[in-house]
Formats: sequence, C-alpha cells, structure tokens
Amino acid sequence: MLPTPYLVFSLHGSLYGLEANLIQEIFYLPELTTAVEMPPDFIGLINLRGKVLPVMDLNRRFGRQPQDYQLSDSIIVLEWQELMIGILVNQVDEVKNLDLASIEVAVPYGREAETTSRFTAGIAKVDGEIITILNQKNLVRYPSVNEVLTSLEGAVEPTSHSTSEFCPHLTAAEKAILRERAANLLQLPQNQDFTGLIPLAVVGLNGEYFGLDLKFVREFTDIRKITPVPCCPDHIIGNMNLRGEIVTLIDVRSLLNLAGNPSHSGMKAMIVDIDGLIAGITVDEVFDVSYLQPGELKAVPTTLYSEGSNFLKGTAFYREKMMGILDMSKVLDQGNLFVEEEL
Repeated sequence: MLPTPYLVFSLHGSLYGLEANLIQEIFYLPELTTAVEMPPDFIGLINLRGKVLPVMDLNRRFGRQPQDYQLSDSIIVLEWQELMIGILVNQVDEVKNLDLASIEVAVPYGREAETTSRFTAGIAKVDGEIITILNQKNLVRYPSVNEVLTSLEGAVEPTSHSTSEFCPHLTAAEKAILRERAANLLQLPQNQDFTGLIPLAVVGLNGEYFGLDLKFVREFTDIRKITPVPCCPDHIIGNMNLRGEIVTLIDVRSLLNLAGNPSHSGMKAMIVDIDGLIAGITVDEVFDVSYLQPGELKAVPTTLYSEGSNFLKGTAFYREKMMGILDMSKVLDQGNLFVEEEL
C-alpha cells in the first residue's frame, strides 16, 4: 500500500498529524469574532471569502486549559464530508508520507479495560519523533465532555463564550495585525501551495525590518521588569521572569552595527529556543509572521549592514522596504553573546 501524506503540526509541545488531502488551506491567526451558543471548544468565527468559518481550539477539544493566543499561531482549514472548520494550532511543520508499518493503531497502557480513543487514530514513529495521528471524524463529530454534561438534565450550566475583545493580552499593534489578516482573508486565494516557503517572524530594530526563521521563536512577550546582572557585557541587559522561568535578555544591535537603546524603554522580548539554548532577544516592534518564497531571498548588499552581514542569511523586501534575514544559530553561537561564567 502506498504511503499516505499527513500534514504535521505542533500543539502544546507535541506533534500531531492529519491526512493532508483533507486540508484546504493554512493561514496565520486573524482576529476572530465570538458568538453565543458556540460549542465550548470553538473560539470564534472568520469571514473567509464570504463563508463563515468556525474555528476550534484543539487544546479545548482535548480537554486542556486554553493558552494565550500568539501572532505565530496558525489556522488549518479542514474539510470533511462537506463540513469545513478551522483548527487553531501553534505551528505547521511539514507534510510527511507515512506508511501503515510506522503507525501503531492501539497503544497499551496496562489497564484492565482500555478506554476507547476518541480523537487518536494511531501513533506514528518517524525519525525518532512521536506523532499522534488524529481521527478526523471524531475530531469534527464527537461531542466534547462539556457537551455531554450539558445534555443531561441540570448537570452543569453550559459554558458561555465571552463577547469581549479577542486576545486582550496582545498589544494594540499586534491586534492591528490580527485585524489586517482578517481583512486579507476576504480575498485570500484558495489552495495555497506552502511547499518550500520559509516562515519568518518579522520584527523591528532601530526603524529597520528584520526576519528570522519562525521555528526558533517560542513566543513574543512584553518586558515588564528587568533584573540587572552584574559584571556582564553591555549586550546582556539582564534577566526577566517569564512565568517562573528565568530568561536572559540579549541586545543584538551591536552585532548588526546598530545603535543601542541605553534606556531599554518600550522594548519587547522575542523568546528563542535554538538547540535547547533559550534566550530573550530584545526588539522594538513585532510586526508580523510572513511566508517567504526561497527565490525572494537575495544576497546581502555590500553597502548594507556592512559590519553585521556575517549574521544575516540574506535580504528580502517587506512592505516595500529591505529586510535583513537573521541567522539566529550564528548569532547565538558566534556572536559572543554569552559569558562563560554562570549568570
């Protein structure tokens, strides 16, 4: 039997797969409109070229607590038996061809009475990674626990959906990006081909655009309090507490031959994870998440970023202005950004 292509995506630190032939398109999270009487695992609606598309939060669908949504989150549009829904995930990775030999349909957990899998069609082992293959029928049709409970007389009150502002934790600039994306979806072409496209996080430093591979970006966050670290180079700004995790904040401007920001006022942190090395890269603005065609990546002009070109993969146009593409592996590995002593 020929291998079946699966779209692989990440959610909550785990990998999942859906049959690729069910996927109609993929786009980054836009502004959603909430509505009353939505099922509890749906978070809003999108006007997709005149068609109302409901969006499901897989964390809620799996019975987990929902996370704060980020600009880097994606919507996968799934069509099954003439029903079309959007599924919110953290990041879309790639399409993998899987054969039946690599998928275990039933995983024994040692219980006397195994529970029936609601959303799992199997577990795939690929290149040392575990990918949970989702059952598209149950994902769409199977009632959630809350729906079952609310169907019983007087069991619990139905879950209500807030009609307040979508993503209140985001900044005004980030909310504007969500609104712009929602407006663009009214005319977005169908059946997009994402093969070979490079996903980039676009940020601003000293009025210039810079992009870096989205796979290295864990999240964006505001900088609320900085704890200085004594006896460190100027590019190490200090530490910040990120939900109990201590993250070192680094200013890469010196590598790019840009003037520093001594006051560090108004900056944001881009949390990156490269081979287990986690750091916060300070930026002025977070603009967007964008796809770049490989052919759009150009060599770095000799007159541009003359002293920082070693830390750039190339350049591309963004909003009719030149954008430098950062090589984050080289920035952290060869930029001498970390000191040998333990901070």
